[in-house]
Amino acid sequence: MKIGISTSVIQRGQTGVSQYVFALLRELKHFAHEHEFVLFVLEEDLPLFHFVGDTMQIVKVPEWHRSPIRNIFWHQLVLPGLVRKHGIDVLHIPSYRRLLWTQPCATVATIHDLAPFLISNKYDWKRMFYGRFVVKGLAKRQRQIIAISQNTSQDIQRFFHLPSSKITVIHNGLDHRRFVPAADDSAKHWIAQRHGIKTRFFLYVARFEHPGKNHVRLVQAFNDFKQETGSDWQLILGGADWNGAEVIHDAIAKSPFVEEIRHIGFVPDKDLPRLYQAANIFVYPSLYEGFGMPPLEAMASGCPVISSARGSLAEVIGDAAEIVDPESVVSMKEALRRLSRNSSLCETFQEKGLQRAQMFNWQTTAVETMKIYQRSLLTSKKHLSFSRAKQEVAIS
Repeated sequence: MKIGISTSVIQRGQTGVSQYVFALLRELKHFAHEHEFVLFVLEEDLPLFHFVGDTMQIVKVPEWHRSPIRNIFWHQLVLPGLVRKHGIDVLHIPSYRRLLWTQPCATVATIHDLAPFLISNKYDWKRMFYGRFVVKGLAKRQRQIIAISQNTSQDIQRFFHLPSSKITVIHNGLDHRRFVPAADDSAKHWIAQRHGIKTRFFLYVARFEHPGKNHVRLVQAFNDFKQETGSDWQLILGGADWNGAEVIHDAIAKSPFVEEIRHIGFVPDKDLPRLYQAANIFVYPSLYEGFGMPPLEAMASGCPVISSARGSLAEVIGDAAEIVDPESVVSMKEALRRLSRNSSLCETFQEKGLQRAQMFNWQTTAVETMKIYQRSLLTSKKHLSFSRAKQEVAIS
C-alpha cells in the first residue's frame, strides 16, 4: 500500500496538529518495511522532518503555497495531480481545514475538533465560515474519518450529519519515553538557569489564543489568588501568539502582579518534558478541546493537574485532575488556592495522573490508523467496482 500524507497544516510545528503529525509519523516508520509513505512537505518545514530519515519519501511543496488561501487551493487543484503522479493508494489529510473535494484515491481525514461550531469568535469570520459551511460538504466526500475522541465523533455526527459507520475514534497517544516524572532536581535547576524561575509556579502551556484558551480568566483568578494568599507563587505561560493574543498580553500588563506572570513564548518540543517536571501544578482552563494533550503530558511527567472538563477533556483526564468551571474566576481561584496549600491532594492527583496517562500511547494510535488506511482502500475498491458494474448495466 502506498500512503500519502499532507503535512502543510503543521504551521511550522507550533500547534497541536503538528505534534499529532510528528508523533504519528515516528510510529508509522515501523511500517515502512511493508508499505510506502510519501510526505508532502512545505519547503521551510523540511528540517522538521529529518527524523523520518530515508524511511519515507518526501515531496517538496514550494513555500509560495504556505498561506491559508493558497494552501487550500494547492490542496484542491495541485495535490490531486501529485497523488495520481506518485501512484498513491490512500491519502491522509490530518486536519479538517484541508479536506479534498476531488477524490484522486481513497481518502482518510483526521478531525481534531469542531471548535468553529462551539466557540464564538474563535477565528476571523472567513475561517469561521470555512469551518462551519465549506468543511461540512468536504467531510461528506471523505472515505474514512478519524476522530481523536468520542466527543469529537459526536460533534461530527451532530454538525456534519455523518453516519457513525464512517467515523472511527482513535485517541491521541503519549510518548512515555519522553514524558516521565523527574528522577532528581535537574528540571528545577534547568528552569532556574533558563528562565530565572526559582519559586513555586503554576504552568499553562497553550497557544496565546483568545477567547478559546481562556488565559484572561486564568490571569484574573491568579490575581485574586495572590491577593488572598500573599504567596510567592508565579504563573508561567508557555505558547506562541495566536488570534487575540493582544487581549491576553493586555490583561497581563494590567495585572497588579505583572512581575509574577511570565510569558516564555513558544516552548520547543525538546523542552516540554523538563518544563512539566519543573512545574508544581499544571493548569488547563480551556473552553473547548478536541482532545487536550498538555494535561495528559503533565500527568505523565508527575505534575498534578487543574483542568476544565470542556469538550473531550472530561473523556481524557477522567478523575485524575481537579476539575474547574472555566467560566468561573472564583472556581479557578479556589482550585489554585486548594492545591497550592494541600500537598497530600497534589500527591493524590500525581498518582491518579500517572495511572491515567498509561492508557494512551502512540504505538496503539499508529496501529489503529494503519487499519483505517486499509479499510479506506478496501471500501474505495468496492465503490469503484460497484460504479463500474452500474455503468456496464447501463450500457447493456
